[in-house]
Parts: sequence; C-alpha cells; structure tokens
Amino acid sequence: MLLLPKQSCAIVEEPIFKENLSEKEKEIIRPYFSSLEKNTFVLTNLPEVIKGTLFSRYSRSDKGARRLLLDEFITNKEIADVIGAGSPINHANASLAINKAEDFYQRVLVGYGDDSVAELAGVHLACENISSLAADMLTDSRIGISPLEKSARYILFDKKVDGKYLWYRSKAILSSRHSQLYEETMELLFSSYSKWLPIVQAHVKSVTPKDPTATDRAYESATRAKACDILKNLLPAGRLTNVGLYGNGRAFEYLLTKLHSSNLTEAQLLAEEIHEELAKVIPAFVKRSKPSEYIMGLREGMESYRQPHAGAGSSGNESIRLVDYDPEGENKILAAMIYPYSHSSLDDLISKISRMSNEEKKKLASDYLSKRRNRRDKPGRALENTYYTFELCANYGIFRDLHRHRQLSQEKQALTTNLGFDTPPELAEIGLEKEFQEVMNKAREAYTTIHADLPTAAQYIVPRGFKMKWYMKMNLREAFHVTELRSSKQGHPDYRKAAQRIRNLILEKHPALAEYMQVDMNEYALPRIESEKRIDRKLEELDKKTGATQ
Repeated sequence: MLLLPKQSCAIVEEPIFKENLSEKEKEIIRPYFSSLEKNTFVLTNLPEVIKGTLFSRYSRSDKGARRLLLDEFITNKEIADVIGAGSPINHANASLAINKAEDFYQRVLVGYGDDSVAELAGVHLACENISSLAADMLTDSRIGISPLEKSARYILFDKKVDGKYLWYRSKAILSSRHSQLYEETMELLFSSYSKWLPIVQAHVKSVTPKDPTATDRAYESATRAKACDILKNLLPAGRLTNVGLYGNGRAFEYLLTKLHSSNLTEAQLLAEEIHEELAKVIPAFVKRSKPSEYIMGLREGMESYRQPHAGAGSSGNESIRLVDYDPEGENKILAAMIYPYSHSSLDDLISKISRMSNEEKKKLASDYLSKRRNRRDKPGRALENTYYTFELCANYGIFRDLHRHRQLSQEKQALTTNLGFDTPPELAEIGLEKEFQEVMNKAREAYTTIHADLPTAAQYIVPRGFKMKWYMKMNLREAFHVTELRSSKQGHPDYRKAAQRIRNLILEKHPALAEYMQVDMNEYALPRIESEKRIDRKLEELDKKTGATQ
C-alpha cells in the first residue's frame, strides 16, 4: 500500500525572494491578502472587478501583486474610494467604486487588447424559479462556468406555493387559445406526482426492508430518493428549478449572448435579468453582451433543413448506438502512452505499435492502466487520442443527468412526445402502470395540440419520461470518467444502464483499453442506502469532533 507522507513532515522553505514592504505598507494592504510573507496567497476583501483588473495588470508588470496594489491601485486617486488605507472596502460606496474600477479596467483592456483578462474575475450567480428548459441552457456552457441545480432526486415537488404547483407560467401559451389545456395538463402531472409519491415510497419500503445496520434517517432518505427516481419522469420540462452558477466574466459574456439570441422567450428575459445583475458587479466584463445576428441567422438558415420525424432511429430500436469511432484509435493511444517517456516522433511510435502483437499491446495497456485504485485515479492524457460518437434515444431525464458532463461534445434535438416514453417497471408492481400511461398520453395530446401553434413553448409540457435524441462525442479518457461515475451504485438506474451500454460498445472495438474501465455492471434494489450510511458515519465523526472542541 502506498503511504503518503504526513503533513507535518512536509519540507518548509523560506521564500527565495521577499516583497520589500514597510511595516506601514503591510498594515495598509493586510486586509486584501491571505499572507504578506509567502509567495502563495489569496486575494481577499476586494470586489471582483478589482481582482480582475489587478491580475490583468499583473501580467504586464515586473511587480508582485501586493506591490502593484500599493503603487497603482491604492495610490490611484480614481479608485481611492474603492480601497481605503488599511481598511476593507466600504460597501456603502460599492456602486461608485465599481464604476471607477471599470474605467480603470477599460484602460487596461485598451492598452493590452486581451479579452482573456475577463477570465480573471468570477461571480456567484443564482437563477431561481426558472424552467428546466431554461436551466438546460444555463448548464450547457463547458468552460468558465460551474453550475449546480436543484435535484429532483432529493427535493420533493409535491407542494403548492400560494395554491399553485411549481411550473413555469409561459406567457406565450397562457395568452393563447391553449391556456386552459396547458394549465390543466400541468396540474394533472403535478397532482399525479403528489398523489402517488407516498404510495410509491411505501412500496419501496415493502420490497426493501430496513437494513439493521442503517439508521432510520439513512433508510428514510434512501427510500424517498428511490421513490423520487421512479416518479420524477412525470415532471415536465416546465418544472421550476433553481440554478447556482460560478463563472468568470468571459464565460458569462458568451452565455448572455446565447441567451439573448435564443428563440425561447424565457431565455431572452433571463438574459436581461442576468445582464442587469452582473452589470452591478462586473460591468466591464459583460458590456458587449447582446443578441448575436450570427447565432440567430444560423438558426434561421438551418431551420430550412429541418427533417420530418423519422421514429426512434434508422438502425433498429437500440437506445444507444456507436455511430463513429477511429479503427486505429487503439494504436494511437498506446503510442501516446509511450510518447512522454520517449524521444521518438509520434508517427514513429504509432508505426512501432502497429507491429506489436496483441499480447504486447495488452501488456502496455496494463502497465499504463492497471494500477488505478478507483475512479479518482484519473487515467492519463494518452486516452484523449481517440474519439467515439454515440447517438442516444433515451428519456429526457437521462439527458439531463448526462448533460452535466460538459467537457465532451453534446447536441440535442428539441423535446417532443413523438418517440414514446419510458414506464418505470415498479409502477406495474404497484398497479399504477395504466394510470401513469394515461397521464403521459394526455401530456402527449396536449403537446401535439400546442405544438401546432407554439412549437418552441410546447416543450414546457413534455414530461421527463418522454424520449429524445442527442449525440455525445467523447474521447476515451472522458468515456472512462462518464461510465465509471454514472454506473456507480448510488446512481439512477436509467443512466446507470446508459453508462454500462457505452462501456460495452467501446469494449467491442478497443477491448485492450476498455477492460480497465471500472464500471459497476450490477443492479441494486436501493441504490442510495450505502451513500446514506456513509453520511451517517461522517455526521457521527463530526459530532464527536465538535463535542470534543466545545
């Protein structure tokens, strides 16, 4: 077993170079840095626009950040009220401070002409009571934004607020002749969810009795999560949700551009609200965000190529198909494994690998991959040298879970009810299968009627259980991550099956590599129970620690 050195044994060295700061200067800037002595430190008590501006200047100066703050920020009259001598920012003057900081930033940007400085300021943004459809747009960004959304697995949607279930009131639909149909269908979906939730949880408990090693809290949480898993596919795309985002200025600028340019009215309204709030804290970074003629023109041009509905797939009824891969991908990856430890060219290594026997290739793959202890031991970048494209025809709920893997390429088609829906097998055991299908068919009828006049807004009424199409293009390294994470025991059965299927398809093409995917191929009656037990153990440890320190 590999033993890591204890923290107390770490080697501590004095900084090679020390910032030449007087005691008076140290007192002035002390609130703004986590350390005045170390070469590694965190900026504190500064508005984001100041942090970004400081770092943008940092890249073109031979001074350290602490000296720069003193010489070019604190002593600069234009931002004197942003940073007071020796005391944190006066938030009462925050608006004035940000305006002055923005002017300073604009001169930095003009001087250096580098948009990347907008990546140096980050903001936490909350978007509440938006539809799942709009949330998909917010979470679609790959680089620069980290999203987190309210979970339909852990949060119940059986409550009313002011006498209303939590679904999006689309003005486009409510002001149309479909208003009553829309409201009645939404109410039917949510009232069915609410009525069946205790029945389903009682069934889950009856078929999975409490483990003596589990606490009441763990068992209750696990069975409730299972019940939510079974019923959440009733929830429509118009279900209200909350999304928290942390991102940098450059990423927010592009996100706003996409939202402004969307054909979904809710997205356009959301863009205006986000823009207004971000302009209060990072105005310079989102100043150029506006509707894009290019994006809107592209959508209009491509609409002329729209294809009619053609069923679940042109190649049978398989829900996940491998539609493209590189037959030489295995050789390319094996060559890339050796490359950092060699002085040969990449093409020479590929040629050498191609002449190896299968046994030699397996040994090389084993030497590179077999030492991983679990999925947190990330395989190396060599696995990024081949790609796989999968087309999925699966329910909207699966898409929403897999969509969170943002580093790979994903493109979805619009939501419809044309591809049918999935019925959770547990509902047949309970005797609710027929009622569930009746509710889903009523949603289908409502969608078809509304779609004739309002094709974009009609998506709000589509429940998560209806199937849709999208593709996922990923390299093998990302495939390791997706399949290992999404097949883990506590996962939803639907996306666990998707992960298992992706692994098997890769295994057919590149077995020497895919055999090292640590994919859980088992099935579990109560997926969350072990995770809940771990939570209990951590809570117990925390209680002991807290009690010991009181």
